[in-house]
Amino acid sequence: MLEATNLTKDYVTPRGPLPILDAINLSLRRGDAVSIMGPSGSGKSTLLYILGALESPTSGSVTLEGQNPFQLAENQLAAFRNQKIGFVFQDHCLLPQCSVLENVLAPTLVAKTNDNFAERARTLLQQVGLSERLEHRPAELSGGEKQRVAIARALIRQPLLLLCDEPTGNLDRDSADNVASLLLDLHKQQNTILIVVTHSPELAAKFPIRFEMRGKQLQRLA
Repeated sequence: MLEATNLTKDYVTPRGPLPILDAINLSLRRGDAVSIMGPSGSGKSTLLYILGALESPTSGSVTLEGQNPFQLAENQLAAFRNQKIGFVFQDHCLLPQCSVLENVLAPTLVAKTNDNFAERARTLLQQVGLSERLEHRPAELSGGEKQRVAIARALIRQPLLLLCDEPTGNLDRDSADNVASLLLDLHKQQNTILIVVTHSPELAAKFPIRFEMRGKQLQRLA
């Protein structure tokens, strides 16, 4: 379970604190698929980074499976993110010098056990339709293919929480639809908690649970 309780976030500026989030509460379980919409600057990406333990809140708490990641030492926090949370970003963030297979395996390099990661990476790449592209470099892939590699990479450690920041923002309509369908299909197979932040009403509408950032708060849509 993911629990966020009374989250606030302020940024320090020369003119004083700049509030971004105010009194955010969220409770999600395995199997939940959520979209969060909002204009640029509304705080949706900041919320995503806090939920993913990439950025700390000003106040409030976040727990994942009952554990507050912000109470962990730095090395423990890094391990927590690596094992429990998968990330997909708008620009895919692939390593240009590495092959498709190596990119998917990158999060496993710090693992202390093998756990058949190479076999799992090949299975994931087959599921995203890239089994014939294992040795290709990112420069040889289309935008949609790069994002499919990023999704496989995010799932390689079988995370509880999968977070996606504008995953279709740089894609054409057909590629965006394919990536959205793939995310939802793999989410069901993996039984993750899936949260996607997006500007796209078309993408947001595909999710059974929908929120919008309004006035620094999270409002659930009917």
